[in-house]
Amino acid sequence: MTFDITAFRAHFPALLTGTAYFDGPGGTQAPAVVGAAIADAITGPLSNRGSGMRSERNAESAVSEFREAMADLLGEHPRGVVYGRSATQLTYDFSRHLAKTWQPGDEVVVSRLDHDSNIRPWLQAADAVGAVVRWIDFDPETTEIDEASVAAAITERTRLVAITAASNLLGTKPAVRRIADAAHTVGALVYVDGVHYTAHAAVDVKTLGADFFACSPYKFLGPHCGVLVADPELLESLQPDKLLPSTNAVPERFEFGTLPYEIMAGATAAVDFLAAIAPGADTGRRARLLASAHVIDEYELALRSRIEAGLADLGDAVTLHSKAHDRTPTLLVTFPGRSSANAYRFLADRNILAPAGSFYAYEAFRRLNLEDSAALRIGLAPYNNDEDVYRLLAALGKFVAS
Repeated sequence: MTFDITAFRAHFPALLTGTAYFDGPGGTQAPAVVGAAIADAITGPLSNRGSGMRSERNAESAVSEFREAMADLLGEHPRGVVYGRSATQLTYDFSRHLAKTWQPGDEVVVSRLDHDSNIRPWLQAADAVGAVVRWIDFDPETTEIDEASVAAAITERTRLVAITAASNLLGTKPAVRRIADAAHTVGALVYVDGVHYTAHAAVDVKTLGADFFACSPYKFLGPHCGVLVADPELLESLQPDKLLPSTNAVPERFEFGTLPYEIMAGATAAVDFLAAIAPGADTGRRARLLASAHVIDEYELALRSRIEAGLADLGDAVTLHSKAHDRTPTLLVTFPGRSSANAYRFLADRNILAPAGSFYAYEAFRRLNLEDSAALRIGLAPYNNDEDVYRLLAALGKFVAS
């Protein structure tokens, strides 16, 4: 299928500003249909969930449609879909739920490749119960996971392995299934951070081997919220602290307070928008989403190749740190002897957004041992086009020459 980028971009009001957005890993722009869905839901009729009045049924529909949409996107049952304010909040919540069963001497495995939201909650939960923390490392030269460290980290005492499906800093996509298989062999659970991955892959949590998978719709054209999916039977085995009158049904037992129905409606609209990119012959939304993900991946990787070629033309003035064989269209770069923060400002003055920082990937950034206190992250989204890439490369050429 040919991806009509001009028609696709027409759905995004933010692009009318003329800004070239390369900040997709931090959050994408939203199409008009997402904003319309949020507005339609919140302006009602809307009440607390119920079945008697139209406003109550609207709220009930917003929740059920959200669960069905996320189940189709991620390959899980709707009863396994948990809403959260963010992926970070969900990870903190589930680290506490799971740690209730841990004992002193149990082991928890985390990865230096991860965003801190899939590290710090587990470290803190482990510390609270006296569990031991083991680390999976990565090679800063290749930005690939160190397989020897995986074998050393997972032992008969391992209770949980937390691993990213794709690094938000470098784009590296680890062999999650191999890690999950090793964890499951010793009876451990696997918690996968899919925040960056979901925006650039056809997701199937069972194929990945994830027991828990968290993502954020605002990384794939939706509103700001988080989603966690797991097998409903696994969720049934967990007993979160909750208010006495609140339901004990799964997945509602993990969702505290009144849900934001309008945000859920916006997230559903984002999934439907993605499913319409490559409709194909199959009318099932799951099949359309998988087809669309492949179209987007092919398109984004072609743009990434153009950027990489352009960066190579700049020679030693730019260092590309994203080197893994299997990775997303996200590139981390620094400028020897120069400030990445200055590069960000230089680009911003030309209406190009490529932020500089460490992007909450605290351990990964430290592991790279960079001279700079920040790095420039160039992250593609499906609405980027050849003109955006041309402007970026031209501006970077002027920056390194200045």
